[in-house]
Amino acid sequence: MSTIDNDLSHSNWQVFGRDFNPSAATFKGAEQSLSQKVSLAAETLKGVIANTPLIYSNHLSEQHDLDVWLKPENFQRTGAFKLRGAFYKLSQLSEAEKKAGVITASAGNHAQGVALAAKEMGIKATVVMPVATPLIKVNATKSYGAEVVLYGDVFDESSQYATQLADQTKKCFIHPFDDLDVIAGQGTIGMEILEELPDVDIVLVPVGGGGLISGIATYIKHRKPNCKVIGVEPEGAASMKLALCKGDEARLDIVQTVADGVAVKKVGKNCYNLARDYVDDIITVSDYDIMEGFLTLFEKHKMVVETSGALTLAALRKLGIKHKRVVSVLSGGNIDVVTVAAMINKGLTRRGRIFCFSVDLPDTPGQLLNISQILSDYKANVIKLDHNQFMNFDRFSHVQLQVTVETNGHEHIREIVSALNQIGYVVKQVY
Repeated sequence: MSTIDNDLSHSNWQVFGRDFNPSAATFKGAEQSLSQKVSLAAETLKGVIANTPLIYSNHLSEQHDLDVWLKPENFQRTGAFKLRGAFYKLSQLSEAEKKAGVITASAGNHAQGVALAAKEMGIKATVVMPVATPLIKVNATKSYGAEVVLYGDVFDESSQYATQLADQTKKCFIHPFDDLDVIAGQGTIGMEILEELPDVDIVLVPVGGGGLISGIATYIKHRKPNCKVIGVEPEGAASMKLALCKGDEARLDIVQTVADGVAVKKVGKNCYNLARDYVDDIITVSDYDIMEGFLTLFEKHKMVVETSGALTLAALRKLGIKHKRVVSVLSGGNIDVVTVAAMINKGLTRRGRIFCFSVDLPDTPGQLLNISQILSDYKANVIKLDHNQFMNFDRFSHVQLQVTVETNGHEHIREIVSALNQIGYVVKQVY
């Protein structure tokens, strides 16, 4: 459960165990300049980025007893927020730097942002991406004219290789998150949220390397200090939470999450410094929580987001407060069809809408009919059935039956299992 105070009206609160006063001198330094830079970035991005107005979610509001708005950056050009920071950063390069070309590393969305920005400015771009990057992101990056190099299992390995290439080729390395110009570009999302919903209480932001949340948090805290900015990370890639607990040099040994866009072992130093001062809390969510959020958005809003884009939806149930105005930032929508299908199926399984089980049957006539009759009586729709005489090596007089059915929830599943148990079948849940 989050540590958020129920009363958001106080001018002082705890930020990771420290008293935070929005009128303190911490606002007077470089962070104030960054907040001003966000305003400059917004001017530069006029006519470049797409308008992504807030969408009120009746379903999520009723489900969580909150007023929930969605900030749909999945509708942004290139399908994600990353174009904001990439374009602004490239616009600030000198003519010599533009002529030399740029190189970057990315798990996908920053790659497309840099590639499109470079194309529109006539700059040659090289992008290093992890080998496992979804094909849709690789092809989209190439379609904007960038050269793509696949290297490394995770972003951190790709980034290290990209910096080596930048040194060798004398190209300007564009960091995907730990750059103040990039951070300022991402911070324009915070500006847009406050302009459209000035009385917002909480903004939920996905966290990977930290560029998005540090930009949004810095701007919002300077304009509306009592608004809470909360980061959301996968349990298997909680690099910002680790850093805020142990310091900016903290690094995860491994990252393992379905949210490939935020699979980062170590957050940026600039991002850490800003998040340390301006981010109120970090919520972690499981991969199953992410799948549930993805499916909810797909069903109720007819919108598709990538796995990292669904992080903030997964966090709504963990806020632990009611009757507040919450903006959930959907960071992007670049997801391939195969992953969409997998997310839907896993989400349905999570909800008890798909049930796969196996039973051992005596190898005698009529056994399959008995199972079929129970499934019919309980209105479970059979999707797949495998009646295999060769699977059960321990009991030669038995065969294994594996069945996948559509169900109406976990209670429905319990009723089916109970009915099968009552006539002597031992049910083993596969998923």
